[in-house]
Amino acid sequence: MAEKDWDKRTRAVHGGVRRSQYGEVSEALFLTQGFVYDSAEQAEGRFRSLGEDEFIYARYGNPTVRMFEERIAALEGAEDGFATASGMAAVNGALSSMLRAGDHVVSSRALFGSCLYILEEVLTRYGVEVTFVDGADLAQWEAAIRPETKAVFFESVSNPALEIVDIAAVSRLAHAAGATVIVDNVFATPVYSRAIEHGADVVVYSATKHIDGQGRVLGGVILGTREFIRGTVEPYLKHTGGALSPFSAWLLLKGLETMDLRVRAQTASAGQIAATLSGHPRLSRVIYPGLASHPQHELMRAQTGQGGTVLAIDAGSKEAAFALLNALEIWTISNNLGDAKSIATHPATTTHQRLPEDQKAHLGITPGLIRLSVGLEAAEDLIADLAAALDAL
Repeated sequence: MAEKDWDKRTRAVHGGVRRSQYGEVSEALFLTQGFVYDSAEQAEGRFRSLGEDEFIYARYGNPTVRMFEERIAALEGAEDGFATASGMAAVNGALSSMLRAGDHVVSSRALFGSCLYILEEVLTRYGVEVTFVDGADLAQWEAAIRPETKAVFFESVSNPALEIVDIAAVSRLAHAAGATVIVDNVFATPVYSRAIEHGADVVVYSATKHIDGQGRVLGGVILGTREFIRGTVEPYLKHTGGALSPFSAWLLLKGLETMDLRVRAQTASAGQIAATLSGHPRLSRVIYPGLASHPQHELMRAQTGQGGTVLAIDAGSKEAAFALLNALEIWTISNNLGDAKSIATHPATTTHQRLPEDQKAHLGITPGLIRLSVGLEAAEDLIADLAAALDAL
């Protein structure tokens, strides 16, 4: 079978392997910042034009990093990828590498706080015009996208209120204007992602989340056409220094091997927890795309087929949310997601603290909202822990 015909689980284990002369089973860790040349002529040649399997400096590329890039690109169905030091380096690199003063970007409002900072503060500082829309409202996208729009950007599933953007519909509107579609696809995960199939040009991941999935390292990746990755993204990132370390790349390769199993188990538990909590008298709402009550449940089914590993609950007030969080024993209070450990976050006072109160309200980030990232513990234990904390309110 050709590699392109492999199942995703097979690609996640075998994609992009480079073996040294020793024939190692586990991928080699090339923990080096530079590379030696056989002659001055060879050094000159590599700096002029790199071959398929040639390297000159770790900021430009590294064999271990390249294995990760090729594996995640094959998994996503992209032509190429460029790995970065963090998920935010990937978001910044994807946007900043292609935009210039005078360009126009349309973005959904429902974004992670650091993504908003890049769009509101960094890009506008250098003369890029940004228009924000409600991601689920196609009429707003259509009204905002103009002939001069250079890019559209959105989270396919928003953080933390789990609003879903119709990738195919927004992509059609953007492509009609000649704009590039950049999707932050963290909540969908590479396991359920069909973003490129639905029209996305560029897919961005924080590899810190489900790809590592074990709370060990930061990392990110930008995926797209070979022309975009090597012609636009690579020159920007290799000169501005957002490179992924070889050691982190090696850990992420190991994470990819088990990601499918982990994410499917976490999704099953998230669905079980959401169904159990739905209608609980001490919660004003339970938000989970896998529930039929979610307003975009059918879009979720068409776009990813699964509800994912994250849900949100609303305890009604900040005081009740804090009391619930403080009563938990198994769930960890932290601000990451996609981890093997189940994590509870209060977005209004942590990840989205800097947003004005009216904007929080508009995005559904209420004082009582708690984001729950489901880990690998037994679902029954996680439910019992939440039930005990709710009973204590």
